Amino acid sequence: MTVISSTKNVEALSFTLVAEFDASVDRVWQIWEDPRQLERWWGPPTWPATFEKHEFTPGGEASYYMTGPEGERAGGWWRITDIQPPNRLEFDDGFADENGDPVESMGTTHASVMLEDIGGRTRMTVNSVFESEEQMGKMLEMGMEEGMQEAAGQIDGILAEHSHA
Repeated sequence: MTVISSTKNVEALSFTLVAEFDASVDRVWQIWEDPRQLERWWGPPTWPATFEKHEFTPGGEASYYMTGPEGERAGGWWRITDIQPPNRLEFDDGFADENGDPVESMGTTHASVMLEDIGGRTRMTVNSVFESEEQMGKMLEMGMEEGMQEAAGQIDGILAEHSHA
């Protein structure tokens, strides 16, 4: 996998990660659609994710937690706002408490994922838009940029295993 770029845009309150994979768009779509594959890369290597709920439909919800090196848990949730298989996925993303309820004080991020065919390979663009400059600063301080790059770095291995798609 090549992370082509990761760009912060404070004016647009956005963070964009672009990566390319030696796999078809349909195959890369599966790493979002299948919660067992999603779990293997959504968290950075030291904070693997476990998806307890994954309703992959518009209006559907997902809930997950990432487990840290000391066994600590960080919860998260998604609310899927748009799905156009296999090219576009949009969802609201936020933090959850130990009961899986949204942590309002951390705000919500809106993520859009675009998959496009580039000569038999796939370019994946993940754009996250924040509610405020303050929230964006907080997320970046928490290591979101490095975390997303590390998480995306795990995708190649998953794609290689399931290349029969």
